[in-house]
Amino acid sequence: MINKIRAAEEFIKLVSIDAPSFKEREMADVLKQYLVGLGFEVTEDDAYKFYGGNAGNLYGFLKGDIKGDPLLFSAHMDTVEPSTGKKAMIQEDGTITSDGSTVLGADDLAGVVAILEAVRTIREKGLSHRSVEVLFTIAEEVYIRGSEVFDYNQIKAKEAYVLDLSGPVGTAALKAPTLVSFTSEFTGKASHAGFAPEEGINAISAAAEAITAMKQGRIDEETTVNVGIIEGGLARNIVPEKCILKGEVRSLNHNKTLAEIDKIEHIFKETAWSFGAELKFETSFGCIAYEIDKAQEVVKRFDRACRELGYETDYVATFGGSDNNNFVRNGITGIVIACGMNAVHSTKEYTHIDELERCSNITLKLMT
Repeated sequence: MINKIRAAEEFIKLVSIDAPSFKEREMADVLKQYLVGLGFEVTEDDAYKFYGGNAGNLYGFLKGDIKGDPLLFSAHMDTVEPSTGKKAMIQEDGTITSDGSTVLGADDLAGVVAILEAVRTIREKGLSHRSVEVLFTIAEEVYIRGSEVFDYNQIKAKEAYVLDLSGPVGTAALKAPTLVSFTSEFTGKASHAGFAPEEGINAISAAAEAITAMKQGRIDEETTVNVGIIEGGLARNIVPEKCILKGEVRSLNHNKTLAEIDKIEHIFKETAWSFGAELKFETSFGCIAYEIDKAQEVVKRFDRACRELGYETDYVATFGGSDNNNFVRNGITGIVIACGMNAVHSTKEYTHIDELERCSNITLKLMT
């Protein structure tokens, strides 16, 4: 029933639109036009004002004729870098890639296209359907900032499907992590590295010892720690006064995340003290962990839809955050479903025409 050629063509069209985080204006304008044309009541919020961006979150409501609460379907408009000048290329076997110089943007345009194609099919075929709510968010890729400031009083749905997961279509994530970012600034004392090194306090040395003392990588099956950025020093012949470390902790167990952050802060403070340096340690939450029980109707409905379509299901935990973390925090029971994107956040990202079709079919089935 889904028109997979149309879905693929629309995917290619949307991929050509540049939409880095906080600069989604052109994408928002196109999607707003699509939603209005499909009969949605559409509003755009002022999320951009919080971040100096140029577009807000798009919310749409389409009244249905099947009894029951509306269902919320969501995908995000922004794309990670490198994304300027994206060009989708269809290979002979139906795989869709970029030209290799940018990401493809299947994360998350594959999800956007599946939602649009499902609604188009409903309208064309005159199919009965649940009332549908759509939320296309900004700035998901930078720690779900768009959905963080959305006014959830607008949402009527109690359940959501977030189309934003890698892997084979039929996969759904029921569990996601708490993610906490940290920035630590070690401040020592500058001095001439040749004439008076003993008068200085080497902030880089203090930071290096702190990193050595902490555990990184996979701490346990639920928890990871990483220091990803080190900044420090002014010149080769100056004992460095400052060194900044930036990293993150994420865990499927919220309390483990907090405990690990406390442990890191303690190690850093002790190390700074031993060097005679000062420490400034700051943290911020990227997302909060959740777990959805398989007995929830939002999962059982997804299972029925896949079974009726003949698709295998697989329920997983993901170490990636998504807008669903914010939905759950705001009382909406949601799951994240795979939409055919693979090798995301890389120039080798790809999807497949058949996967776009399968995800659109699932979305249509859920709506109807």
